[in-house]
This record gives sequence, C-alpha cells and structure tokens, in this order.
Amino acid sequence: MYLGIDLGTSEVKVLLLAADGRVVGTAGTPFSVSRPRPRWSEQNPADWWAGTLSALRTLRERHPQAYAEVRGIGLSGQMHGAVLLDAHDRVLRPAILWNDMRSVDECAELTARTPKLHDIAGNLAMPGFTAPKLLWVARHEPHVFRETACVLLPKDYLRLKLTGGKVSDPSDAAGTLWLDVAKRDWSDALLAACDMRRSQMPRLAEGSAPSGTLLPNVARELGLSPDVIVAAGGGDNATSAIGIGATQPGDGFVSLGTSGVLCVVGDRFRPNPASAVHAFCHAIPDRWHQMSVVLSAASCLRWVCKLTSTDEPTLLAEVEQLSPDALATAPLFLPYLSGERTPHNDPYAQGVFFGMTHATDRALLGYAVLEGVTLALTDGLDALRAAGTETGPLSMLGGGARSRYWAQLLADAFDTPTRQHGGGETGAALGAARLGWLAAGGDPHAVLTKPPVVAEFTPNRERHAALRARLDSFRALYRHVRPLFDASRERLA
Repeated sequence: MYLGIDLGTSEVKVLLLAADGRVVGTAGTPFSVSRPRPRWSEQNPADWWAGTLSALRTLRERHPQAYAEVRGIGLSGQMHGAVLLDAHDRVLRPAILWNDMRSVDECAELTARTPKLHDIAGNLAMPGFTAPKLLWVARHEPHVFRETACVLLPKDYLRLKLTGGKVSDPSDAAGTLWLDVAKRDWSDALLAACDMRRSQMPRLAEGSAPSGTLLPNVARELGLSPDVIVAAGGGDNATSAIGIGATQPGDGFVSLGTSGVLCVVGDRFRPNPASAVHAFCHAIPDRWHQMSVVLSAASCLRWVCKLTSTDEPTLLAEVEQLSPDALATAPLFLPYLSGERTPHNDPYAQGVFFGMTHATDRALLGYAVLEGVTLALTDGLDALRAAGTETGPLSMLGGGARSRYWAQLLADAFDTPTRQHGGGETGAALGAARLGWLAAGGDPHAVLTKPPVVAEFTPNRERHAALRARLDSFRALYRHVRPLFDASRERLA
C-alpha cells in the first residue's frame, strides 16, 4: 500500500493506494484561512500537522489492515507558501500563502534587483510567489527575517514533521523564484537578490526519489513501520498531473479547485513570462510544464452559493435548467476575487458582475460565475497557445470536475474535448501516493498510467461561437474597469 498526503488550502486530504492501482480509501480535515488585513492570507503550520494526523487516524480506523501495509508516502501541497523556521526549527510566524497579495511593491523591487530573473526562474515576479514574501518580511518584520534559518514550502513542513529532514523538490521549488528552472537547482543569484543564502534552503530531490524515512516516534504514533519511505513529492499541480497520468509532452489538464489551473506537459523548459504564463518543473525527471492560473475558480462557486443562501448541487441544478435564450441575458462576471495571474498579473483586480436587471435571478448569477471562471481559463489557454503550446483533450481535476455541465462548458469555450476520469477529484492526493510508490521502487510504466475515462465532452461549435463573443465582451469589461482597480490600490494596500 502507498499513502498520498495532499496539503491543500481548504483541507488536507489523505489517500490509500493499493499496488494494483486501486484507491482503497480517502479521508480529510478542513482548514480555514486567516485574513488579518485586506489582501493577506495566512495559515498556522501547526494546524496542517494536526489536521494531517487527524485525517490519518480516520483513514487508519476505516482501513486498518490495508493502512498497516503502507510502504511509501508521497507528499503534495499548495505551492508558494512561506514557512519560516529559526535555528531550532521553530515556526517564526504564520505561513504566508499563495493567494496573499501584500508583496506587490517587493515584486517590482525583485525585478529591478535581478535583470535575469525571467530567464532563470521562467516566471514574472508575482505576489503569490515565495521570494517577494521574504522581501516583505525583511522590510516589515526585520526581527523575523534575521532569525530565519530556513524557508520551507507547506508540504515540506509536513515532511520535516514526518522525517526530521529539510527537503524539497524541483516542481514545488520552481514556484519560489529562487530556482534555476532549466537546471532544476537553486540559483545563488536569485537567492542573493533577496539577501538569502543556499544554506537557508532545503536540499532538493526529484519528486519520485526518496527523501527520508519516518522518525521512530512518528511511526509509532501513526501505526506504521519506521522503514516507510517518504518521497520528495511535488507541488499540487505537478502531483495532479501525476495522478491523471499527464507525463508525456502534450498531456494536459484543467483543475477546478480553490484556484483554476490549465497545465500542459513538455520535455523542455519553455518560459513565456510576457503573458504571465508559468513555466515550472514537473514532479518527475526530464519533464517541465507550462501553466496558466486564475486565482479564484471553484471558490467563486462556493462564494456565490453563500451569497445566495444555497448549496452547490441546488445551484447547479437550477443553472442546468436555464434555456439558451436565458443564458444570453446572464451578467458577465469577472472572477477576480483574489486578484488575477494569467494573463493580467493584476493583484488589484476585483470581482465584478456586469449587466444585471430585474430579471437576473440566482440561477443566472450561478451561470455567470461558471461562465466567468471558464472565460478566465480560456484567456489563459489563448496565452498558452500564443506561446506555441499545443494540447489534445484536457482531463478534468478538482472538486469542480464532478460537474458534467461545467465540463461541457469548458469544452465549448476551449473548442477542445474535456474528459472526466474515475477519481479525478482525488488527483493531487493520488499523484502523491504514486510518487510514494515510485520512491519505494515502483516501476514507472506500471505506476504512471492514465485513470479510465468515464465521460468525454465534445465541443459544440455553435456554443463555442457564442462563448467567443462573450469572451470579447469579458475582455472589454476588464479593460474598461481596470483603471478603477488601479484607483483602489491605496485603499487595498
């Protein structure tokens, strides 16, 4: 048996995988996000560890015999978060998360300090990344910066608790802006631009390689052998790709989680920062991937459900009853509730409903949100295509992947088939378990398979044309309201 641990923003999910590729069981523990000031986003790393222990206890209780047979563990996690440790491995402050927007000024500073940043890191400096966060800490919390002996990414903090080792992997490290993404190694020049040293970084190992074994006391608490191997693992998007079997050039997926991601695998480093496209390492050797990212995806659906006092199944059922004529009257929705990355790189962007009338009801608001996220992802796909990236059918991942309606909407907007897979909502946890399997000696040909397709959605050309017209209006709306976002910078800073 192999165990995957996926540390997300809203929950930690654990998954038990059998050697025949069968998912035996899953469990999870939810988290909340602290927002002590506008545009801030933080979590307490101690909550991650407590939540992981709770989820593993539940998994052990449900499947005691299978759980006891675990031989490898893989880790996946939300990217970019900054966990600051002192010389005694004590956490110095709450972790600053990927969707924290406080370090806008530091992004400009980092870019000015490092003329070759884009060539080395393959990405624009954005507030979500790790390096600008450390510049912010150095400026606003200098006492914390002085005491920082090591910076870990979220999943790597869990590894420290499991194994006692400070290790990361290239796929997650690529999201720090400290990695030479082509060489898959830390860049001394990029570290120096943040007044940091290689000694403050964890060592790197490929995601499918062993990174250590369980500490004896942790093994006893978990009810596992101390010989269990812990793989280096990967960032959540790379492990999602592993879970869905996206390992060959051209393989791609769209993930509808808290954020929305469109990811395509390649066999070389192909940066295109001009369009705010991300170029990261994959979680297996000799592979990279390009990504477009929208910061709010399924989280927008949860938000509008809360706003209208309903739940997701009810709202989706109402949306599915809307006629084509009704859809043409739906408001446009800019889904920028947490700012935006691809293609705008605009941390001050905000959510907007445009075009509401007395006839606008809850179902139309719900559709507008689904469509708005879809159009934002289409914006990203167009940026990938402009960079020369080609993709075939796109696999669906994340909680939003369960919706057949949304899958068809994406296929129509992209003019590309989309596919639902069995267990697609477990992608990152499944990918983490697969990396644990590889680290424990698994054969890549047996491990890195594609889950069965349970449904494929073919684009409707007439609907595609209608959505392209809506995309034109969507883009025009952003252009017209962007000056208002700029005017709100001082209020939101």
